[in-house]
Amino acid sequence: MTTLVRPALSLMLLMTLITGAVYPLVVTGVAQVVFPEQANGSLLRDDQGQVRGSLQIAQAFQGDAWFQSRPSAADYATVASGASNLAPSNPALASRVDASAAILFTAEQGPVPLALLTTSGSGLDPHLPPAAVAYQVPKVAAARQVPVQALQGLVEQFTLQPLVGPPVVNILALNRALDQMAPVLK
Repeated sequence: MTTLVRPALSLMLLMTLITGAVYPLVVTGVAQVVFPEQANGSLLRDDQGQVRGSLQIAQAFQGDAWFQSRPSAADYATVASGASNLAPSNPALASRVDASAAILFTAEQGPVPLALLTTSGSGLDPHLPPAAVAYQVPKVAAARQVPVQALQGLVEQFTLQPLVGPPVVNILALNRALDQMAPVLK
């Protein structure tokens, strides 16, 4: 019996040490050397060094002076992140989308882009398609009293083309640049 148990326990201990300690430490060390910013959360800091958010997690912005992120089923809380789990046929989803569309709708611009009405799978996606950001440009320009063309240029500057997938705009980075370009009038 001990001839079977001893090697099994030794192998279990060895694999626990390798997969539970050595491998995570090696991966963390390599990540810190090769990708230090990403390994530490892609944090965005203000001029005083205070953390204002992460480029990987959406945030809520209040008011017309800011570009708005996608809606979040978890109210942008990382602990409870996730989709709403409402099926497309669920009346509650249709009601929520209709209510959001009524708030965001502007007759001159046509239908509200779907990305501004539906949550992402995680509820924390910090990116929007350029069309969803462009839909918000006139409202933000009016609130900040800046020319629409200036904001369109800023949106183009912050439009990213990932290796895979369609172009996206990081809303937190865009709003930070917007606040530096044209601070909110008080």
